[in-house]
Amino acid sequence: MAEPTENKQTTTGGNRGVVIPDDWPGYRLELFAYPAHYSGDLECVYIPHGVIMDRTERLARNIVDDLGDHDIVVLCVLKGGYQFCSDLVEAIKALGCGSSRSLLMRVDFIRLKSYMNDQSTQDLQIVGAESLSMLSGKNVLIVEAVVNTGKTMKALLAHVESFGPKMIRVAGLLVKRSPNDSGCLPDYVGFEIPNRFVVGYALDYNEYFRDLSHICVISESGKQKYKV
Repeated sequence: MAEPTENKQTTTGGNRGVVIPDDWPGYRLELFAYPAHYSGDLECVYIPHGVIMDRTERLARNIVDDLGDHDIVVLCVLKGGYQFCSDLVEAIKALGCGSSRSLLMRVDFIRLKSYMNDQSTQDLQIVGAESLSMLSGKNVLIVEAVVNTGKTMKALLAHVESFGPKMIRVAGLLVKRSPNDSGCLPDYVGFEIPNRFVVGYALDYNEYFRDLSHICVISESGKQKYKV
């Protein structure tokens, strides 16, 4: 069984983050606390909450090192990105306390919807797009929870660019390895993971599992239980 590693090479020259190999089995559920109402709905704890927080703090430091001389608009992609965005913003703020380098941040929100059950659909809905005119001339940090093939991110980037921002950077907590990926990777990556459907830490399956602290793999019985 291979352990997660760090790999610094990407197709865009950035950092792939912590690379979780295809044969990573995760951790046994009984080793962690999780809501009892999800008993039987999960296969394993894939990334524990503490590991997520530590990696987020590292990403915050990288962002401050790169963008610390700018004012930025943080564009949080809802709904799955809200917890990652909140923790990332808090980590960036903490680094700015007592430091000569800090980021003046404004946080705004946009919602993307493209999933039905565990399958991505061709119908990408952008909710809140009409309010993005304020991005004109601004430095924008898009914060997204999961990047799958990169096609959705590519479409979002094109949409954001149409409003004329000065600069765009993307922070993604998870990047899934996919044979159909577009090569569009975030500038800041938390974890690169196999193409498995994960829930928790605000990631959902038909609006369930957002209340999990850890990132977990949903079981087949869990998919059937909450299928629409």
